[in-house]
Amino acid sequence: MAGPVGVGKSSVIATLCAELGTRISVGVITNDIYTDEDARFLRSAGVLAPERIRAVETGACPHTAIRDDVTQNLLAVEDLEADFAPLDLVLVESGGDNLTATFSPALIDAQLFVLDVAGGGDVARKGGPGIGRADLLLVNKTDLAPYVGVDVERMVADAERARDGRPVLALSKHDRDSVQALVDWVLGRIAALRDGSLVPQDPGPMAPHVHADGAVHSHDHDHAREHDHDHGHQSVGR
Repeated sequence: MAGPVGVGKSSVIATLCAELGTRISVGVITNDIYTDEDARFLRSAGVLAPERIRAVETGACPHTAIRDDVTQNLLAVEDLEADFAPLDLVLVESGGDNLTATFSPALIDAQLFVLDVAGGGDVARKGGPGIGRADLLLVNKTDLAPYVGVDVERMVADAERARDGRPVLALSKHDRDSVQALVDWVLGRIAALRDGSLVPQDPGPMAPHVHADGAVHSHDHDHAREHDHDHGHQSVGR
């Protein structure tokens, strides 16, 4: 589960643990740079036995440990499995990041990306691999929409367009129907993994995007030709 700082990733995980922790065997891995803040939050919430929540301190940009070199997270998952096997579900939370974070399919089987209404109704339109290609996009904290001037239906519609029809779920932990929809989605992924129909997807490079010149640019071509076009600007974090 990835997404920017403050969108409620830890809160979503706490909700899932509260819903599923007594029904299936669950473990959690959190990622922070130099602290175990997210892990301590989840332990204090009392939604799961504390020893089932492990913290990874990445020492660098958090998304590098979920995509570029997943060794720390794989070891943490393996330790959980050794202590609590069999595990039905391991939730891996990225440290707070911008809109570019994606997980390596070598680490996880299904990816969730989280936005929240307080970040602005237009953020889904900004795209990026996390927003565009995660298995599920959550638009979180919908109960706050009236207070921040966001039209949730429009934000979801924008997200669906950015995702080419991939699923989008508007979520509030205070709304039972949306929580149940999230639980059902997770259980559906577990069932698909068990029957062999779930194939982990790699979100890959940045989705096609439009620059101010009106031209559409794509980064999913052969890397040997990646400099064949001129952006006219420095590309950061590509």
